[in-house]
Amino acid sequence: MPRQARIEYEGAIYHVMNRGDRRENIVHGDEDRKSFVKTLGEACGKCGWEVHAWCLMSNHFHLVVETPLGNLVAGMKWLLGTYTIRFNARHRLRGHLFAGRYKSVVVDDADHHYLRRVSDYVHLNPARAGLISQSEPLEAYPWSSYRAYLQKKRPPWLRVDRVLGEHGVQIDNHAGRLEFARCVEAIRNDPEAEASDRSLLRGWRAGSEEFVARLLDRLEGKITPHHSADMRSEVMSLRADRLIAEGLAKANWTADRLAHEKKSHPVKVAIAKQLRSQTTMSLAWIADRLHMGRWTYVSSLLRQQ
Repeated sequence: MPRQARIEYEGAIYHVMNRGDRRENIVHGDEDRKSFVKTLGEACGKCGWEVHAWCLMSNHFHLVVETPLGNLVAGMKWLLGTYTIRFNARHRLRGHLFAGRYKSVVVDDADHHYLRRVSDYVHLNPARAGLISQSEPLEAYPWSSYRAYLQKKRPPWLRVDRVLGEHGVQIDNHAGRLEFARCVEAIRNDPEAEASDRSLLRGWRAGSEEFVARLLDRLEGKITPHHSADMRSEVMSLRADRLIAEGLAKANWTADRLAHEKKSHPVKVAIAKQLRSQTTMSLAWIADRLHMGRWTYVSSLLRQQ
């Protein structure tokens, strides 16, 4: 069975996570951690990536990465493959280091709320995993981008302006960085925030329905059966709703008129025919949405065309 295709487009932002094979460690000490960060920086240089947040744990990592060139797949292949080669050489090992499929959630790049929440989730990961005590500040964990956010000197591939701005920090100075730390620490102590963040990252997207609509415009004609079923279902449903709206506008109909015209009205039949030819929506969905009775009746009407 072919692997699920990734969503790729220029300027896409993703939350990427991958674990060690069989959930085993992907680092055995600070030399490995330094190697991972170095390799990540090289991947950014090769691929033009901008990282908004990252966190390296013992057996997995998180990235919030923006891809101006739309090249997540190529970049991740290089990053994972190169780090694995270096890790195996250092420890005289062979074989896979990472689990077969990394998880990538595409993040709403217009509604700032989502980038902030995803980046905060990544930065708070060590605290929520108990790797630092409640009395320690979050920057006590050295292997994430959070500490760099609080410093003036940062790697050139780490982009902080958007996340700082979404926390209300307009100037990247000492006072602004202290305000950023105050905001994130407050979220750390919010008992409802973790559950909310986890639910945000369960699906294929971290974004609103308007984000799905924008994706449809970007990816028109590029959605294939190899993309995830959840993503295809959402995009296809949105496409069907658009076709209905266009059909109603062309006929100068309102939604109320659609509900009250007879089931076999030519306008309804024409929209149903278009839906069948341009989407994968079921006859039952079409019948219900167009107020055409049972799906078998719609099927009979379409066979007569």
